[in-house]
Amino acid sequence: MYREFIIPDDEEIHETTGEWPCSDESGARVLALRNDSGQSLVLSYDAPARSVRIRWVDDRGIEVLDVFRESATRLSFTSGRSTQHISIDFDMGECTGTMEIRVTPHLSVSDRLLFS
Repeated sequence: MYREFIIPDDEEIHETTGEWPCSDESGARVLALRNDSGQSLVLSYDAPARSVRIRWVDDRGIEVLDVFRESATRLSFTSGRSTQHISIDFDMGECTGTMEIRVTPHLSVSDRLLFS
C-alpha cells in the first residue's frame, strides 16, 4: 500500500533551521546544516520516491555516517533556543520506525526500526 511522504515546505524548513533546501541533479531536495563544533549534516529527501539520505561529516571532514532509506512517511523539524531536531518516520509494511537526528547542540542520530 502506497503512503504519501509528508514534508514541510521550504519556508517552514527555513523558519525552523535558518537554511534553505536546494535541489540536486536528480530533483531531490538537499538541506545542509552545520553546528557550532564544525560538524555538518546533509539531509537529502525525495518526496515522490519516499527516500531520505543522511550524511554526517565531523569537524575534520571525515564521514561518520551515511544512511539511505526508502519508505519514509513524514519529515519534521523542531527547533528551540539551543536545539535543532529532525524526525523522519518510516513505514515499510511489516516494519515501522523513526530516525531522530539532533543537530545542535551536539550532533547525534538515533534510529529505531521495528516489526509492526
